[in-house]
Amino acid sequence: MEGPLALLVGCFFASAIYLMLSDSLIRILLGVTILSNAVNLLIFTAGRIVKEVPPIIPEDAMVPPIATANPLPQALILTAIVISFSFFAFLLVLVFRTYQGLGTDKTGKMHMAEEPGDPVPPRGY
Repeated sequence: MEGPLALLVGCFFASAIYLMLSDSLIRILLGVTILSNAVNLLIFTAGRIVKEVPPIIPEDAMVPPIATANPLPQALILTAIVISFSFFAFLLVLVFRTYQGLGTDKTGKMHMAEEPGDPVPPRGY
């Protein structure tokens, strides 16, 4: 099961990097979201996908009597989901306000510091 999930994580990372290299803010935002999902899936896959019992210790025992699932990757993923959702909401508002202020979501057309008649600064070497 880890093999197909590793391929899926690789596809998520590749598509996230492709989207983040775009010049549209919406695509960059979607790329960041897919990247956070890829990291969550990577942590989940690294925590080993096994069909074990929940990590609940009986009252009369000090340790679990049988092998249990590792709760740490699950707790990390739940925390990362909450953080990535709040980061997505912040970026969504930031992109919306940028679009309202500048009238475009293309990064190549965001020139607030230059006067309208001045030549455009160089964009590369």
